[in-house]
Amino acid sequence: MKYVVVGGTGFIGTKVVARLRSAGHEVIAAAPETGVNSITGEGLEQAMANAHAVLDVTNSPTFDPQGILDFFGVSTSNLMNAEKKANVRHHVLLSIVGTDRLPDNAYFQGKILQEKLVRDSGVPFTIVHSTQFMEFLGAIADLGGTNEETRISTGHVQVIAANDLADALSDVLMGDPIGGIVEVAGPNREPMSDAVSRYLTAKGDARRVVADPDAPYFGARLERDTLVPVGEARIGKTNFSQWLTSLAQ
Repeated sequence: MKYVVVGGTGFIGTKVVARLRSAGHEVIAAAPETGVNSITGEGLEQAMANAHAVLDVTNSPTFDPQGILDFFGVSTSNLMNAEKKANVRHHVLLSIVGTDRLPDNAYFQGKILQEKLVRDSGVPFTIVHSTQFMEFLGAIADLGGTNEETRISTGHVQVIAANDLADALSDVLMGDPIGGIVEVAGPNREPMSDAVSRYLTAKGDARRVVADPDAPYFGARLERDTLVPVGEARIGKTNFSQWLTSLAQ
């Protein structure tokens, strides 16, 4: 089978590409540096030719609200048009758990637009909603404050290891489209402030975490369950405590 991973040179994309290739499939790691640009359309027709399925793990290069909408709107529209012409049989989109529960967040607005374009495209699809990556906790800590302390929301998280997410995406991509959402999450649920505090301790980072229910998460206030699954979800195998232990080794 031929698969196209759009954003295939990025953090998650490279992991999925490696899994598909190890399974013996032909894989296009589509990205501007490989000659495939979902914004300009460069290389899309050639990449999609004879492709069985496409995974979109692209990420906006800007946090400007209009820039986010423009990126996801143009990129997704170009992808869906190219896939329809090539008769691609399955489009898989990586999105975020809680997208519809944080409408004031500019990035989530972009993901909502992206999901709508996929749903309305006519291409068979599956949308994968993932919780935040364990590997991203350092970036969350950096958003919260100074060199001495960081203010972090008490909204719950269920962080997932990037390798577990890559496994889930690969399985979904090689399966049949469901025309709906699959949610994936890590096995451990706790306040974001606790998760960040444990991460910083494991990294030997002396910053103090202040648990603050009103601390913004990319500009928006979180409720307790904004970013965690509220129904059935596929659960990753990597325990957060075990993953933290591996950081110190």
